Amino acid sequence: QVQLVESGGGLVQTGGSLRLACATSGRTFSLPVMGWFRQAPGKEREFVSAINWRGSSTNYADSVKGRFIIARDILRNTMYLQMNSLQPEDTAVYYCAANVKGLISPRGSEYNYWGQGTQVTVSS
Repeated sequence: QVQLVESGGGLVQTGGSLRLACATSGRTFSLPVMGWFRQAPGKEREFVSAINWRGSSTNYADSVKGRFIIARDILRNTMYLQMNSLQPEDTAVYYCAANVKGLISPRGSEYNYWGQGTQVTVSS
């Protein structure tokens, strides 16, 4: 069994920064790829970023490229999302996810495990 727990969300002003963390427990060796997704009120869930086991390969949505940085600490079984230059349109519940297939995919359907989400609110 795998558990994912997000933390680090909160309220920040436009232009500010937050760092999200996703702590994993359980069969973490079976999680070759992890990612972040987000869902704003009234909108569908969307891909944010993903990273492979070693952190040697990453992928970002165009909307966050150059502003967000994904990282993974294998020893701590934790994944991070450093979010800079935050904008009101970044307001959403952010979810971490993991897949066992090893695919750095933007499709949520490819991911097997999900956290409960953490709220990020960017005020204008």
